[in-house]
Amino acid sequence: MQKFDWKKLQNGSDIRGVALEGVADEPVNLTPEVAKILGQAFASWLGQKLGKNPSELSISLGRDSRLSGPSLLSAVTEGISLLGSKVYNFDIASTPAMFMSTITSELSCDGAIMLTASHLPFNRNGLKFFTKEGGLNKGDITDILNLAENNNFSVAQQKGSVEKYDFISVYAQGLVEKVRESVNHQEHFEKPLQGLKIIVDAGNGAGGFYAEKVLKPLGADTEGSQFLDPDGTFPNHIPNPENEAAMQSICQAVVDNKADFGIIFDTDVDRGAAVDSSGKELNRNRLIALISAIVLKEHPGSTIVTDSITSDGLTTFIEEELNGVHHRFKRGYKNVINESVRLNNEGQESWLAIETSGHGAMKENYFLDDGAYLVTKLLIELANCQQQGKVLTDLIANLKEPKESKEIRLKIYTENFKDYGNQIIGKLKEFATSKENWEIVPNNYEGVRISCQSPDEDGWLLLRLSLHDPVIPINIESNVSGGVNQIGSKLLEFLKGFESLDLTVFDV
Repeated sequence: MQKFDWKKLQNGSDIRGVALEGVADEPVNLTPEVAKILGQAFASWLGQKLGKNPSELSISLGRDSRLSGPSLLSAVTEGISLLGSKVYNFDIASTPAMFMSTITSELSCDGAIMLTASHLPFNRNGLKFFTKEGGLNKGDITDILNLAENNNFSVAQQKGSVEKYDFISVYAQGLVEKVRESVNHQEHFEKPLQGLKIIVDAGNGAGGFYAEKVLKPLGADTEGSQFLDPDGTFPNHIPNPENEAAMQSICQAVVDNKADFGIIFDTDVDRGAAVDSSGKELNRNRLIALISAIVLKEHPGSTIVTDSITSDGLTTFIEEELNGVHHRFKRGYKNVINESVRLNNEGQESWLAIETSGHGAMKENYFLDDGAYLVTKLLIELANCQQQGKVLTDLIANLKEPKESKEIRLKIYTENFKDYGNQIIGKLKEFATSKENWEIVPNNYEGVRISCQSPDEDGWLLLRLSLHDPVIPINIESNVSGGVNQIGSKLLEFLKGFESLDLTVFDV
């Protein structure tokens, strides 16, 4: 392992790598041997953090449905147990359940690892790490990779024990109890979802448990649920609430089955989205608006932290309709979570941090980005609406949505792509000030956001640098037909001055 590039495995606050052959120009770098060392590195790091010998630690392990999952889980188990730590093997589990295993009285593990690469292709896998304080930050991952690179671990005289444990049932029961207590149905306390048809699309990831272990005990009719069985080839669609084909699939299933509600999860269930009874998507801005309406009813006036690409209509809805505060921050689920935590620590109440991707974390739930918990909050409101003869989407009836929206991703063909991208952002600020009816939006934390106010544009654009890749994502929205093209054409005029940008995808 002397020439192995451990740093390449870091993906922000997670570890990601190629675990299987099968995709051109993607050599395998997350092998069982690497996974074993990563397990040892985490146990060593955790022991140092807690002031314990690794032999005193208990660590839970889980995985999603990926084909490489069983072999990597076995390797991580071996590595950790060689240091003497006790291992709880959950097998198929969700990422949020892994964190919960560190704080529930049933186990109270010192740490947890989830083997997942979220919605990425079948050949990828990765590791997400948790302590009782939550998910690790970028610096923690760097420290763990440094330990892995040194690969200097003290093997215990006695291997740690390994115990299989059905924790997903414990986690699911917690959601069941949450719904029962929150709805507090006078006639059907045990089954407050009785009379509702609710279907789940797990995309053959790890979320199939939600239909069997959460919805059915609550009395919901789940007939019509689809792709609940784990299958790492993902034969039906990508398990991703942002994927167009995935959303079309669950929307159609809701319509075909005359369901009251549809739910879709990503592979490891840290993200979720929903579908209303008419088959209309409740994701991105609509999902944020809906959960914001629920949160601000419970905590009036508090701050909703979102990522940078949310619409102007959402800001108006949160601040004028719901009387809350919208704090638009950076992309990256850890960024919005950490910002919400920071605001609370400084005395500004914030109960929700959420990305348009479906990562939603709530103060009441340890600021854990938990797709199942987010959806459960929606179900509580759905049950309450049913009792009151109302419709859930009445809550967002006054949300103004753009007429047009588009995302364009431009590749940067230069080695120092971050410097080049930041140069473009700086020049765009100068360009914007020279254009009539273009104004730079203040209090922007990522890239440059421009309000485009001419009647034929009536919208905005955001140009930013990708968190990890040599890519410039551009988001454009408009409230008038043809507005996206008008804004895009003006922007393209500016971008043509940069030779290292791939403008072929810029088809406005």
